Amino acid sequence: MDALYARFIKPGDLVFDVGAHVGDRIRSFRRLGAHVVAAEPQPALFRTLTVLFGRDDAVTLVPSAVGRVAGTAPMMINLDNPTTSTLSRDFIEASRGAEGWEGQAWSQSLPVDVTTLDELISKHGSPSFIKLDVEGFEAEALAGLSHCVTALSFEFTTIQRAVGLASLERCTALGYTRFCAALGESQRLGEWLNASDVANWLMTLPHSANSGDIYARRD
Repeated sequence: MDALYARFIKPGDLVFDVGAHVGDRIRSFRRLGAHVVAAEPQPALFRTLTVLFGRDDAVTLVPSAVGRVAGTAPMMINLDNPTTSTLSRDFIEASRGAEGWEGQAWSQSLPVDVTTLDELISKHGSPSFIKLDVEGFEAEALAGLSHCVTALSFEFTTIQRAVGLASLERCTALGYTRFCAALGESQRLGEWLNASDVANWLMTLPHSANSGDIYARRD
């Protein structure tokens, strides 16, 4: 993991971890010497992050989701698999009956605070890298970003390819020109391509590929 992120992060850089979950990426970013602003809206996961990183002066924990506009929104909680909890009802609908998603249940709704990437930048400064993993809400989060930071990544899933395409479109509008992808947790980046080629790649992936991350940078 460190080798992958070292392509984007240098010691002293500021990094945003949006959808920090239980902090595995925070650990990697800190090993690389970055200062981290980590957003996680789920109270149980946020408590875990506080235990793990609350005494680290280089980690700022934000108990919020990230979206198009600031406010509050209902988060659907998957108690058995909290990392798939989401603000996107479309994500839940897309998962129903999908191979590999059997047995997933979002049985609780919880109001959470929502901030935007622009607000985080206003409060904490402009990051060198943004990591987005927000379970079908990636395009909404990117809609709250109004300028192009050096690089970012966003998760995609094969049950919601349209969200990946919308995220690519938003990145292109922001000024990103080169993209590559890593499937699942492989930590292996493919070649850098233009947005059209990555979109074609995404649409032809087999359903069994399930998920991965697309990385965007400026030339």
